[in-house]
Amino acid sequence: MNIETVREYCLSKKAVSEEFPFGEDTLVFKAAGKIFLLTGLGSNPLQFNVKCDPHKAIELREQYDAVQPGYHMNKKHWNTVTVDGTIPQNLLKEMIDESYELIVQSLPKKVRAEFGI
Repeated sequence: MNIETVREYCLSKKAVSEEFPFGEDTLVFKAAGKIFLLTGLGSNPLQFNVKCDPHKAIELREQYDAVQPGYHMNKKHWNTVTVDGTIPQNLLKEMIDESYELIVQSLPKKVRAEFGI
């Protein structure tokens, strides 16, 4: 998985926008205006931050060295994932999916209805 794959995957979801609110080096994906994934464009290997259920976040950190507490994020709810080949691509997509779903579920019902999500 590379930055373009991540970008295409995120943009394939409903009501997603990409922005650079923290400067030109940090790409941010939002679902209906709320962040669900951030990535530094200069990171090599690719790294991204995703929201995660707190219990699952701990399990993933224990299972994979490439999963760490979220850098510059709430470490209880966010993970930083390094795409170094040690995590299967389907699991990387599951992490992105879960982050998106957690954000969408936190939106008010009215907002979800407006965006059709």
